[in-house]
Amino acid sequence: MTIGAIVPTLQESNFSTGINVLQQRLNKAGYTLLLASSNYDQAEELQQVRALAAHGVAGMLLVGSRHAPGVYEILSTKRIPFVNTWVLDEVHPCVGFDNHEIGETLANFLLDLGHRRFGVIAQESPQSDRAAKRVAGIHEALTARGVPPAQQQLIERSHTIVDGQLAFQALMETSPRPTAVICGTDTLAFGAIVQAASMGIRVPDDVSITGINDVEFAAHLSPSLTTIRLSADEIGQRAADYLLGRIEGRSVVAKTRVAFSLIVRGSTAKVSRKKR
Repeated sequence: MTIGAIVPTLQESNFSTGINVLQQRLNKAGYTLLLASSNYDQAEELQQVRALAAHGVAGMLLVGSRHAPGVYEILSTKRIPFVNTWVLDEVHPCVGFDNHEIGETLANFLLDLGHRRFGVIAQESPQSDRAAKRVAGIHEALTARGVPPAQQQLIERSHTIVDGQLAFQALMETSPRPTAVICGTDTLAFGAIVQAASMGIRVPDDVSITGINDVEFAAHLSPSLTTIRLSADEIGQRAADYLLGRIEGRSVVAKTRVAFSLIVRGSTAKVSRKKR
């Protein structure tokens, strides 16, 4: 009567929110949640999958679809139902977002505001397939609208506020500077806004900044953050429903798309004519 969940980190509040809802739903069904964090390390995740499988878990939640081959082998051999979350997976059961479309949505929004010089601060793509798909969506949208690669600058960092600060400073030291910076998380965007203030760069007059997640502090930054709202609680709820359905032998949908929404706030604006 246990179910395992392995998340990349508990430092991002959205993972914590999703796990909280998952646990509440499982508890009502009489199951205990066993939780582990992989620290974005596939080898560490594989060890945790082994340990949870040996413990005899009835089901397992994973984040992303990019896992060490041994992960799927263990789950198949042990016949443990599992679900990949935060992604749409063409091969395995999943509950998640269209991360490619998230990137396209942010890029097209900023393009519609007149921006043509872009910086992207993303999480390191080898560690996060979600980040990789979002960056691909941004790149394809910009290219389709005629923004050349020379005007698309990408910096990959970890996921802390300091990483956002360092990456933003590096982008602003290039010439010409980007007029729009898309950050892969609200935490990175927070760092970018803090760094902009320390450098005397006005947001959004000099540069527009966006994030992804819509965590609680996003609406309270100065300026408030334009971001993508991701429903972490729905991820937890639907993942729990899928796992319980599989365990109990009920018919379940193998692929669930969760909607996202663009939340426009004060950190973005039309680009001034002189900066085009």
